[in-house]
Amino acid sequence: MTQSPTGPTDHARPAGSGSGAPVVTFDDVRDAARRLAGVAHRTPVLRSRTLDELVGAEVHLKCENFQRVGAFKFRGAYNAISRLSPQQLARGVAAYSSGNHAQAVALAARELGSHAVIVMPEDSPKSKTDATAGYGAEIVRYDRYTGDRVALGRQLAEERGLTLIPPYEHPHIIAGQGTAALELIEETGRLDALLAPVGGGGLMAGSATAATALVPGIRMIGVEPETGDDTRRSLAAGHPVTIPVPRTIADGQAVDTPGAMTFAINQRLVDAVVLVSDDEIRAAMKLAFERLKIVTEPSGASALAALLAGRVDPLPPRIGVIISGGNVGLDRFMELLG
Repeated sequence: MTQSPTGPTDHARPAGSGSGAPVVTFDDVRDAARRLAGVAHRTPVLRSRTLDELVGAEVHLKCENFQRVGAFKFRGAYNAISRLSPQQLARGVAAYSSGNHAQAVALAARELGSHAVIVMPEDSPKSKTDATAGYGAEIVRYDRYTGDRVALGRQLAEERGLTLIPPYEHPHIIAGQGTAALELIEETGRLDALLAPVGGGGLMAGSATAATALVPGIRMIGVEPETGDDTRRSLAAGHPVTIPVPRTIADGQAVDTPGAMTFAINQRLVDAVVLVSDDEIRAAMKLAFERLKIVTEPSGASALAALLAGRVDPLPPRIGVIISGGNVGLDRFMELLG
């Protein structure tokens, strides 16, 4: 794998550079799993006869809402930050995030004796900003509809001498996220398809790297909100495209363009990207709460929403679904489902 960054940077090297080998390999995911052992939670895989009957297939839910910080993001953040030098850790790290990556970087930095400065949107859910601050991070706010979070993050890192840990455009982040799919397939055995939400594409890129190595022929299906279909459009165009910043309840998927690195991997390994509406996400959150007894945030429920809404066609016999997170406050949960 590409070596750890030696200073503020958005990613270690551009996708497709060098020898043309994959930016992230299955060995990298395995290496991340070893690094995360005993630090990240090995999250449960939930089964439900009710869900199987509703869908018409055998469904295995990888519940990353039970991960540390309440989302899969801790996997990649810890894998990346744990590889920094003592000097880099002493100077601190920076990140930009709508919430879950922010919390993950804040906690990973604290665990490793460092500190974090996080650029977060002004409209980030209060539960996520409170948790990020609770892990000891300094928060810098911006307007997601007019500001450029990448530019702000880079400027902050350069001014303060921090190492920038981006939310998805980094090989160690991608490899760390792939450990969720690795664990899922280790527990369930062969799956015919795996559904995962797509924001910047890091979870899907890592999951696809792991799943296609373990199960040749598995169908990798990404899920985006209807108003935030930048990856679907990019795959159709054959290159990353940019859309207006999406307005959707799935704040973790409100991304306007995929990363170059994640897109290169997903273009090669992902079979399809399907779309779900905000109302379909609400319905999935409601079913997860009432019938499965788990709390999901909107982004965390989008892959389940796609399955419930019949977006997977043809329907394979054994399906894995990544529930990517559960970070939603009580007031917001009630507002969404009330």
